[in-house]
Amino acid sequence: MSDSDRILRLEGVHNFRDYGGYASKHGGRVRQRVLWRSAQHAEASDADLAAIDALGLATVIDLRGDSERASGPCRRSPGFAARVVFHPGETAGLAPHMEAAKDALDADSAHRALRGYYRHLPHRENLVPVLRSYFAAMGEGGQPSLVHCVAGKDRTGFAVAMLQHILGVHPDEILADYLLTNLAGNIEARIDQGAAHIRARYGPVDDATVRTLMGVDAAFLTESLQAIADRHGSIDAYLDEILGVDSAARDRLRSLYLAS
Repeated sequence: MSDSDRILRLEGVHNFRDYGGYASKHGGRVRQRVLWRSAQHAEASDADLAAIDALGLATVIDLRGDSERASGPCRRSPGFAARVVFHPGETAGLAPHMEAAKDALDADSAHRALRGYYRHLPHRENLVPVLRSYFAAMGEGGQPSLVHCVAGKDRTGFAVAMLQHILGVHPDEILADYLLTNLAGNIEARIDQGAAHIRARYGPVDDATVRTLMGVDAAFLTESLQAIADRHGSIDAYLDEILGVDSAARDRLRSLYLAS
């Protein structure tokens, strides 16, 4: 499955793509057209809604907090029938790119701020419950699902990386999938949308800084993985101890999402 084949090009929903299709060390491949990820759907067009409905989604996991859902309610078609899973409360004080923006004087400081965010991401008290909800939902059945946050790159990127690890995707491919945020769909429209929100809150932020805030970098996810290794020794131990995804739960996820 090529990178271009996994991207669903929509008009108002950015970073929409299939995160399945990769080979697994446990044998076979991750199922395709079952595992989807994206940014929020507040500005979805009618054509976008029709394309999303055609995926047959059974579950949508919304990683955003209460204030984010209130300020950017997702558009749904009249025929939308998926169950929407979210956790009450705030999963981040602000979306990570917005949180990092407050300390971003330039592109370098934006990069440092996002690395710092990712360092603490796996153990953030307000994010752990919604990550648990994501894995609980994914373990309930193997029907098509979608996970998203605001930009679909940080909280969503981390959650997806953890599931891909469980499914036996090679670390290099997990990282490559994470980095597809920088290539997926209408990049300029996504950056422009993010820039408008960032500048409305923080004033005149330069283009290079906005692009850093709206992108992803291997160093970001590496910070999260290093934090997990430092505290738990392995991703499996982290999943077990923090997210409650024990060996039996990991086996079930593999039974649901791996195909020969």
